[in-house]
Amino acid sequence: MPTTRTRRTLVVALAAGLTALIVTSLSPVTAPSAQAFPARDKQAVIDYLRSITGTSVVSGQHNKEPADQPGQYTQQVHDITGQYPGLWGGDLMFRGQDAANRQRVVDQAKAEWANGSLVALTWHACSPTGPSTCEFEGGVKTQISQAQFDQVVTGGTSLNQTWRARMAEVVPYLRQLKDAGVPVLWRPFHEMNETWNWWGGRPGTNGGAKIYQQMKDYFDSQGLDNLVWVWNVQDNPNASWAGYYPGSSYVDVVSLDVWYKNHPSQGDYQQIQSIAAGKPIALAEMGKVPNDSLLTSQPRWSYFMVWSEQLRGNNSNAEIQSAYFHPRVLNQGEVQLGDGTPTTPSPGPTDRTGPITGLAGKCVDVAASGTANGTAVQLYTCSPGVAQTWEVRTDGSIRNPNADKCLDVTGQGTANGTRVQLWACNGSGAQQWVHSSATQTLRNPQSGRCLDVTGRSTADGARLQVWDCSGNANQRWSLPA
Repeated sequence: MPTTRTRRTLVVALAAGLTALIVTSLSPVTAPSAQAFPARDKQAVIDYLRSITGTSVVSGQHNKEPADQPGQYTQQVHDITGQYPGLWGGDLMFRGQDAANRQRVVDQAKAEWANGSLVALTWHACSPTGPSTCEFEGGVKTQISQAQFDQVVTGGTSLNQTWRARMAEVVPYLRQLKDAGVPVLWRPFHEMNETWNWWGGRPGTNGGAKIYQQMKDYFDSQGLDNLVWVWNVQDNPNASWAGYYPGSSYVDVVSLDVWYKNHPSQGDYQQIQSIAAGKPIALAEMGKVPNDSLLTSQPRWSYFMVWSEQLRGNNSNAEIQSAYFHPRVLNQGEVQLGDGTPTTPSPGPTDRTGPITGLAGKCVDVAASGTANGTAVQLYTCSPGVAQTWEVRTDGSIRNPNADKCLDVTGQGTANGTRVQLWACNGSGAQQWVHSSATQTLRNPQSGRCLDVTGRSTADGARLQVWDCSGNANQRWSLPA
């Protein structure tokens, strides 16, 4: 049987000129192997998402109701691409007939994990002001008063007791996954900044953050330590998402749903990274598959998940194939987990440390060997020392070890002439650099501009900036060997 990479190549060739019908007529592509993922704890998934940040992204597909067909949309991906997603998404559901089939969802999650896909679950929970099963309209998508919400999150009240009983109903299903060694990317109270749902649109410590915290505390008390807690907002143009954040100790992954636009803006990308503060980030719902532009300019998303019927409803076969065949995208069989043992980050084999030389043979230099945020970065006569020592990392950042800070475009700027400085490393687009061996340029993908010596000056102390890439001598840089 061909390897996954070989299968991908075959499908790409077919996709260039044939229809999806011909793709699906190929010999069946089997799952990589039974038990591709043995039992793991949640830390293995968290560590994995951290390890691929900046280099790769896991493909994902959500599967909505009916619960008796929990793999129908994942199968559609395979029908179109010959690949299965690297992440399977499901839902614990809300309608009576679907809640009655939660076991089918759990069984599918186990099978997907065994075949080598990560597992994600969300829960469209019915409001505790009504019955435990409901329709979406008027049950999940409904409004309750602030006074009612306050009762839901206040211990001892009738609504709080109802809500705790509601949570208890799903514990046995999640416990089955724990017992099977299946970590779950668990995304409760999704789109917390939106008001279409009964839990949303409530910023502050007594709002959505509190009900999220209480669920985690309760599930922790039930021994559900297999849950990777995914916090989520929608790309609502009102932004101010941090007001809904339950706190670092309650969150493992910070995620965004993209519905107001096809793809997240650079502002969305930066805001999510700012809230995450180094935690993995993800695109938890999308209607439009990512394209090369998104994957190149926003490289730190760790996974994406396309929403059920939007796969075919909002994307052509060619677009879906392009996403799944992209060299940065990891599908089932390409996701490789460790054993969950925490590791200490260290420079990888292609990380390089030393001086960066440029115009007139001079070096990129931290002014006065400074260590504070905002310290100027300049051109200066090369001399051994901490001010001219840089780590060029595989995640796209360039770090000065002495300051423990990164080469940064001031204020996330994208205009010609924006100065470059030192700033606390945060993984933002302002700190991403791509070196071209052909042109010797260092390009900042967020701005689309190159590291440049202001005014082509060769004087010591000439400031560095970003400017339209020209290939001129003042934009040529030699990295450490």
